[in-house]
Amino acid sequence: LGHPEIFPLAFTKKTQEIFNCQGNEDVTEENCFKLIKKEDIIQDLKARAAISDFHPIKNIVLEYPGEELLIVFDAKFQYGQNFYLVASEEAKENLLKSPENAERKEQEKVEEEKEENREGLQEVHSYKPTVHKPWVSLGSEKEVEEESVKETAPKIKYMISRAYSKFGAPVTFTDRNASLVEGSYIECTSYQDKTFSIKRLEKDVGLQMVPKLREASSQTKWTYPRHATTQYFPRQLSYEEKEESQSSMKLKKFLTSVHLRMEIALQQNEIMNAFFDDWKALAEDESSSSGKPNVYLKAHRLFTHLYYLKDRTIGYVCWHPTIYGIIAVSAREKLSHEEQDDLSDKSLQQQSVIVFFSFCDPIHPQLILECPGDITCFQFNASDPNIIAGGCINGQVIIWDISQYEEKLKKNVAKALKRTAVNTVNGSILKYIAVLGEKCVKLSHTEVQQSSTEPPLVRYCAVSSPEYSHKNRVTDMHWLPDYFENNQTGAASENRTKTHVQLATCSPDSSILFWNIPVTKLPQQSSSEKIKKEENLYVPSVVSDTSKYLDLCWKPHIQINLCESSTNTYCPTRINLKELHYHYKTSDKIKSLNIPVLKESPYKDMRTSSKNLKVIDSISTGFFVGTEDGEIIYSDWKVEMGSNSAQVVSQKHSQKYTIHTETINTLQRSPFFKDIILSIGGRTFAIWKEGVRNGVILRSSCSAGRYTSGHWSLTRPGVFFIGRGDGNIDIWDLLKKTYEPSHIQNISSSMITSICPWIASPKEHILAVCDDLGVLHILEICQKTLSYPLRNELANVLDYFEGEVKHLKYREQEFQ
Repeated sequence: LGHPEIFPLAFTKKTQEIFNCQGNEDVTEENCFKLIKKEDIIQDLKARAAISDFHPIKNIVLEYPGEELLIVFDAKFQYGQNFYLVASEEAKENLLKSPENAERKEQEKVEEEKEENREGLQEVHSYKPTVHKPWVSLGSEKEVEEESVKETAPKIKYMISRAYSKFGAPVTFTDRNASLVEGSYIECTSYQDKTFSIKRLEKDVGLQMVPKLREASSQTKWTYPRHATTQYFPRQLSYEEKEESQSSMKLKKFLTSVHLRMEIALQQNEIMNAFFDDWKALAEDESSSSGKPNVYLKAHRLFTHLYYLKDRTIGYVCWHPTIYGIIAVSAREKLSHEEQDDLSDKSLQQQSVIVFFSFCDPIHPQLILECPGDITCFQFNASDPNIIAGGCINGQVIIWDISQYEEKLKKNVAKALKRTAVNTVNGSILKYIAVLGEKCVKLSHTEVQQSSTEPPLVRYCAVSSPEYSHKNRVTDMHWLPDYFENNQTGAASENRTKTHVQLATCSPDSSILFWNIPVTKLPQQSSSEKIKKEENLYVPSVVSDTSKYLDLCWKPHIQINLCESSTNTYCPTRINLKELHYHYKTSDKIKSLNIPVLKESPYKDMRTSSKNLKVIDSISTGFFVGTEDGEIIYSDWKVEMGSNSAQVVSQKHSQKYTIHTETINTLQRSPFFKDIILSIGGRTFAIWKEGVRNGVILRSSCSAGRYTSGHWSLTRPGVFFIGRGDGNIDIWDLLKKTYEPSHIQNISSSMITSICPWIASPKEHILAVCDDLGVLHILEICQKTLSYPLRNELANVLDYFEGEVKHLKYREQEFQ
């Protein structure tokens, strides 16, 4: 600042107390100078060393020629700190002898002299004799007279006398009962004397009439509709009327016309029971014909972790498609709906991860996937399960590659199964896993050390660009089937690689994005080719520090904005495409352990260019969308492009249905019917049929608890599971009851967050349930009632859905 002799200093409160230069007390903006002896500063440097505030200018203090240094209080932080040191005698004299400083000192001296003169002067009071003034009455004597006590009643006088001869006589005292002697005992009882009672002439009383508070509620109980009839008394005819009716030609013609039909109807009644309840017979199983079956979900094991899942909730769960007993869960912070929408002031208090658990080790995680933020959903790639895609809470899409750890996951399962009874291959696999807990005690010391080590941490290999990602959390994502891929106009073309190479994601920012998967692995190339194509690589095949090579330029190739109008937009939470009608077919124990290891990624021959690809017109581009407001929208991802290929001109929105009152948390197609969709939101669920635009074919009544998640059964077409906010699971069997769940079972004391079934073997069916406490529950589905389909169940459920569609159309025509 042009003053080399000035050195700014930051004095702490402790330093200000030591040198008596406390800001706004010892020194102020007007009196800002303080002279400190050089010897005191040197002593402070020796005593406090590096923590002394004079340590940065130690050499300047030691080389200072004078005995006192000038410290100036910088109240306005002109030089950046609260004090500054004058390091030269000339500058010190100029500051102390400046005209402003001289005038200030003269004014202070004048003020001090005035204060001393004021203290030295003694006030002198001259004596003034008092002057007597006449008393003037102002009414005070009346008040004194009214407050004074005056005797109004005459006094009672008593005179007590005694004979003179008895004066000085001795007195003896004895005890006697006073009540036995008449006149010797007088009882003075209290009574109310009206003379001294005060009558209250006026009294202020406040009274407020309010109705008694009472809480009341009313809820109409929904019951299953049933047919009802009313029977009236028959009309009695006279004998003449009966004879006339029986001999009439009209009756004879009627009997002749219906004779043949009546005979056929009587024969049919003899052949079959016309009053047989078909619906009741549909739900009966031959194995349970003796009595009512015992439907339940049997608890098998629990998974949790004291570090990764402590004080966190599990947002999503997914089974590994090929390796037996491997399940992955995503841990995220417990945030309210408002906090999820506004994450600008939120910081991650704990590392966000995806945790892999295994049946062979229920305590230690097998693998940890590192995440840049909380993962709201993720999916394994069906073509290569080593490729995992996840949606982040900040709107980005992330790709992991766990191919390096596939062998380790398989070996852990294989070692655990070999310790069990190998000869009982055809037995229950879950029973094998139960024996593993007993076998863990017999592990060697080396194996125990290996199992107690930290699981490997896998970094993500690709992440989408924040600029082109969702502006809100990713709520749902799906891999597109391997037989087609979309171009920028939404048209479906053939996929020659027969691998899943595209993703579809949705977010409450009213957008649905389609992504091309980035290349995570490439075949070996020569050094010259590597140099030429180094700029085109997303991520090298083996990278020690993946964060340096993240592909932050990854962006979607199709963006669909769901807008009802220019001012009203939809907020998607779930998406379901018609072509996503597939699920993983898990093999048995032997096949799962003998899956060949992929030496090269199936994506090595993939190219981003879609030229010379045949367009497939038979692919359906329609999709269902569930929103935050409980709306179900049926739309189309084909878009009309303008002259600029990057600009969307128009987009089709077919139908909008408002059925649910809260956010849609489940929108899933039936694994047995391509056109049947289950939607869950709020306290109700609904079943839709694609192509039927009249409305929903089945809608439930309001449940006792709020629905949070759901999933179709993988083995029975008419069964699905629904998780509730009170920790219960509702099991719905449409062949038993359509108005209430067939069974309700409590799983946890907190909210159910995710449900995912899995077929471990033909005889073992498992249901994975996650709760808000960060606990993963593994439940075994009852074999007799929920694991195996009933006889002709597929056809019966299809007939039921078709009947509901016909009823819906008939009702619409009736109202018209």
